[in-house]
Amino acid sequence: MTNPRKVLFIAGAGRSGTSTLVGLLSRLGLHVPQPEVAADDSNPKGFGEPQWVVDFHNRMLHEVEVQVSDSRPEAWELTGARHADAATVAQVSAWLPPHFAGAAELVIKDPRLAWFLPVWRTASVQCDATPVFATMLRPPAEVAGSRQKYYASKLGAAHLAAGWVNMLLHTELLTRDAPRVFVRYADLLDDWRSVVASVGEHLDLVAVRDAADADWTRLEGFIDPSLRRVGLDWADLAFPPRLETIAREAWRLLNSLADDDAPATRESLDCVREDYRALYSESEAISKSSVVAAEVRLRKAHRQRAATPLPPDQARLADRIPHGLRARIPAPVRRGIRRVIKRR
Repeated sequence: MTNPRKVLFIAGAGRSGTSTLVGLLSRLGLHVPQPEVAADDSNPKGFGEPQWVVDFHNRMLHEVEVQVSDSRPEAWELTGARHADAATVAQVSAWLPPHFAGAAELVIKDPRLAWFLPVWRTASVQCDATPVFATMLRPPAEVAGSRQKYYASKLGAAHLAAGWVNMLLHTELLTRDAPRVFVRYADLLDDWRSVVASVGEHLDLVAVRDAADADWTRLEGFIDPSLRRVGLDWADLAFPPRLETIAREAWRLLNSLADDDAPATRESLDCVREDYRALYSESEAISKSSVVAAEVRLRKAHRQRAATPLPPDQARLADRIPHGLRARIPAPVRRGIRRVIKRR
């Protein structure tokens, strides 16, 4: 008898241990749709992210002008417009089925995933698959520090913490009516076997539930002790006091969901989400001058660049490339080449 189709979506903030969890689950038999995003120095054992999913999310976020870790509460309304779009759901519904050929249980993870969870839920059901969810929990100070270290983020710790609050509070809201688990990153590092077994039990994952001792043995050594590379605390990052208060309360409540997904906790999270929305609206209302000043600086810099003639050596190099060939090179590639030439 074949196993029923199921898709485990690992949603939430990036740099929270999501790659570690998907790495363990995939080695027990859950299938990561191929091809995957290539590993790099920030994640040497791989991200466990399907390349098609990342490209799909990037394209949609670009269309609605939302960032991966957008801190705006209104960003959910912008991405929400795509949830009822039949064409968007149809793309996902067409992409999913072939990946069940190798396994009845898929695992899909991407830091952008939470923005479009309803799309994926609808598409999964259309493909006769049950959607289930896992959210990794890591203290926001550590997440912000990890992003600054590995992604060279220049947006500042306050913005990164606000993005974490916005992402986690809405991820929790969007998964309330579905099978879900919350996993502490620290617990996963301390006792990965018990945590993964618990995830498999709560979400009824056959690959985990039926894993033999030999399957678990193959996972020995996958958890690298050096994964505790960023151990920042609240005192290490200068958060605005009110934002820190909201982030601390969000972390406390979300952390408790890992033990008991209680209705009272959900109600408290609703209040925190409204507090954050109010804080963001107030901050936005009094920062208009900063926005205007930034726009003026950008326009001024653009005019200066437009008025500056291209150095003779660069002009000659561009002229050597036939116009027809230049036109076939994607605009982002052309801009990248210009930046390289300018640096040199």
